[in-house]
Amino acid sequence: MLKIPQFEEIYGRPPRWIVAAPGRVNVIGEHTDYNDGFVLPMAIERYAVMAADVSPAAPPRILVHDSRARDTAQIDVSKPVTKADPRWSNYIRGVVAGFQNRGLTIPSLDISLVSTVPLGGGLSSSAALEVCTATLLETAIGTKLDPVEKALLCQQAEHEFAGVPCGIMDQFISVMGQKDHLLLLDCRSRQTTLVPMNDPSVALLVINTNVKHELSGGEYAERRLQCETAAKILGISSLRDATVETLERARRKMDLFTFHRARHVISEIERTLQTAEAIPNANWPAVGEYMYGSHYSLRDDFEVSCKELDVVVEICRSIGIKGGVYGCRMTGGGFGGSCVALVKAEAADNISNRISTAYKFATAGGETKNGIEATVFSSRPASGANVIKS
Repeated sequence: MLKIPQFEEIYGRPPRWIVAAPGRVNVIGEHTDYNDGFVLPMAIERYAVMAADVSPAAPPRILVHDSRARDTAQIDVSKPVTKADPRWSNYIRGVVAGFQNRGLTIPSLDISLVSTVPLGGGLSSSAALEVCTATLLETAIGTKLDPVEKALLCQQAEHEFAGVPCGIMDQFISVMGQKDHLLLLDCRSRQTTLVPMNDPSVALLVINTNVKHELSGGEYAERRLQCETAAKILGISSLRDATVETLERARRKMDLFTFHRARHVISEIERTLQTAEAIPNANWPAVGEYMYGSHYSLRDDFEVSCKELDVVVEICRSIGIKGGVYGCRMTGGGFGGSCVALVKAEAADNISNRISTAYKFATAGGETKNGIEATVFSSRPASGANVIKS
């Protein structure tokens, strides 16, 4: 779903450039990134899009109108850019600062922004915005960053300007995604491998539960510490180097929670590699079982699921392969957000309707009118950041 910003209506002239960058869904490989493991994301057909032109404004500044926020941000680029209001502009400011830190001169720009990446659904709307900004600046300045450098610049922007300690997956797939391919990312070496997924008989459904539970605080940090503790007990630098056998032998040396967290990570890394092997061979039943296995491990061992995510997965399981669903799992950090399901493409619309109806009924305690509306859409693996008009 590519929606072009209304630049001319806002600024009274046509844009010189139009660029886009996608959100993502992680097909499998959850909470493995900070354990030096593997992840398998794909770019989705939902994008942040910027239309822009140079401006005669002096001193140089960037003016950004966000149609979703119905707000405009002004960024003074005549001096080092810092954090400021409105808050959504900090994702852009962080990228601009990254370019300034590389000695690149930013011209005055008028920008119109629109995004179809859902907010708060775990689909990386922030990474899409960061990578879109970087792509526009590359185009306007006439320079091209190395793709890895570009992704890391955007990650740093999120760390320093948005205060979110994200991994590298979101920015990497938004920069490097290719149509009809997933991206197997080694989070230790940062090596990427394209995994072809060009079978037209299958599609991926993204099911946003439209629920995000407020947590008591520290759950992410706690799990990260438990993983680090397990690695230390095992005498290794990260759980990437552990096996189920070595973990079992050390079971009595760690508490039950630490053991379970480590078991999830070790098994999830294995499932991710198995999935990356099964997809090019179109072994969809096997891929589906790996997805279910991932969800149950996240639910039981890592304890980051919630009742709404579990409901979606069980609805998909009840539809089954005969009904067109191969597998389903929560995606993202957990405690709400979205699920991803592998389905038969010809049945995608029918499956979407069945999931929506059943989810609303289940979350209403049997009274449909009070249930939660899920947002469901289908996507093929999409292209990464690109220039639409230059």
